[in-house]
Amino acid sequence: MAKNISLLGSTGSIGRNVLKVVRQYPDRFRVVGLAAGNNIQLLKEQIEAFHPLLVSIADETRAGDLIQSLSPGWARRIVIGRTGNQEVARLQEADQVVSAIVGAAGLTPTMAAIEAGKDVALANKETLVMAGELVMNAVARHRVQMLPIDSEHNAIAQALGAGRHQDIHRLILTASGGPFLKKTARELWDVTPEQALKHPNWSMGRKISIDSATLMNKGLEVIEAQWLFGIPVEQIEVLIHPQSIVHSMVEYIDGSVMAQLGIPDMRIPIVYALSYPERLPLGLPRLNLMKTGDFNFSLPDFTRFPALTLAYKAGKRGGTMPAVLNAANEVAVEAFLARKIRFPEISLVVAETVNRVEHQPADKITTILAVDLTARMLAESVIETLMIKTNQKTKKVKI
Repeated sequence: MAKNISLLGSTGSIGRNVLKVVRQYPDRFRVVGLAAGNNIQLLKEQIEAFHPLLVSIADETRAGDLIQSLSPGWARRIVIGRTGNQEVARLQEADQVVSAIVGAAGLTPTMAAIEAGKDVALANKETLVMAGELVMNAVARHRVQMLPIDSEHNAIAQALGAGRHQDIHRLILTASGGPFLKKTARELWDVTPEQALKHPNWSMGRKISIDSATLMNKGLEVIEAQWLFGIPVEQIEVLIHPQSIVHSMVEYIDGSVMAQLGIPDMRIPIVYALSYPERLPLGLPRLNLMKTGDFNFSLPDFTRFPALTLAYKAGKRGGTMPAVLNAANEVAVEAFLARKIRFPEISLVVAETVNRVEHQPADKITTILAVDLTARMLAESVIETLMIKTNQKTKKVKI
């Protein structure tokens, strides 16, 4: 019997890869719900290919265009925006919800899925960054399963099968280092969005590609791992591993280190999360250790990539600080992509915002969402100030 899946973020990088897996195993998986942003053409193609029962689209003004573009015989329901995402997440027919919406927007539909008793395959790390304690308490209360899709956390989940939780010494998250691993601090001021989007190993969405370049993505993963696996931030280490073959490791108290290796293809962790505890063949190239060359590991440079330091501090502080960190980063990344600020200023915006927002206990979703909004507004203000200063310097140079 096929597993029914609601897919949140269907037109994004993870969403497209999930649907590749569904196409490969149509007898194992059936798509019953789709939630997407504003890529109408791709969403239309997905609807006609998978015939979901319910579809959510972010922008109400585009819903009419979508309906008109569909074949006349299509009679399913279309819902709108945040409430629409939550409806797809709670869809009665769904057995599992894949949470792959980018950013803070993934929090409320993921919580809706959990509260509806749905198992979750999690690719939206912001859900646990913003509200880790609340989310994991809900997972326990509703007795649902949460399996990670992020390659690093998926690797840890697999390596944890080798021992008991109380015997864990530390978790080791690997990072490729992104496209600017060897650039100097001075050179980072001149990098462009196009350069930052060119990840050396992975094919990812725009936001996560920039986060990978700043190492903020790894910082968010540290906070996510803290909640997902119940391990303090102090026992989670990051190592730079440019080859992206060792996806992460678990070290036990006896000195044994368990690692998960594989080619860098997101379909591997996706199918693991969808088919667990069974494994399914994907027909991908096999990892050939004789051809991969040397494996290199090094500590990250916290000076050139301060985003990682900011994330560790937020994870240790807890409360609403990680939500502020995440909100400011989302705003700063968009500003960089729009060429409003330079690459190192992403971390400057985050640091300034984190320092200026009052931190509170993260005991309610409403509190977290309110702090998220406050942080975004403040981050926008910080960006405006930076832009004014940059323009003033430019004018002085011209004179």
